Amino acid sequence: MSKDKREDLHRINYKIRCEEVRLVGDNVETGVYNISEALKIARDLDLDLVEISPKAEPPVCKIINYKKFLYDQKKKKNENKPQKVIVKEIRFTPVTGDHDFEFKKKHAISFLEQGNKLKASVFFAGRMINQKEMGEEILLKLARDLEDYGVPEALPTMEGKRMYMFIKPKKKKQSS
Repeated sequence: MSKDKREDLHRINYKIRCEEVRLVGDNVETGVYNISEALKIARDLDLDLVEISPKAEPPVCKIINYKKFLYDQKKKKNENKPQKVIVKEIRFTPVTGDHDFEFKKKHAISFLEQGNKLKASVFFAGRMINQKEMGEEILLKLARDLEDYGVPEALPTMEGKRMYMFIKPKKKKQSS
């Protein structure tokens, strides 16, 4: 945002065009002040006089650090945006060994801890398609091992030669 567009959002300091303003803010006695008096108070506090409600009678002005105010507004706006969901995939076969399973489980844990969604899939090649129970066991075992890190969205689903299951990360508890 260019400097002139930013200043169009709010009138600040000497761009405020009125005789009297209602002053609010920290370290300021709330009340109606002459514009020159309000500007002097802002200057003494080394802050800006910002018109926040121009339609009020008299207009409401606040004494704040304007650049910090704009930064905080931008930060709030970005917090409200939904975060992009990244899906990471881990692939197994019905005959995946214990060591391979543990190795892939560690990767799954790191993906979930980073806040990514996990797609665990079992690929059935050739005659392995007859071993659907083995594939389902692997996915259910993975879901059980990852229950501290994520929650399965649904039971394993078969689609063509693949059986898959999505696991979403658990919400992190915010510490105070």
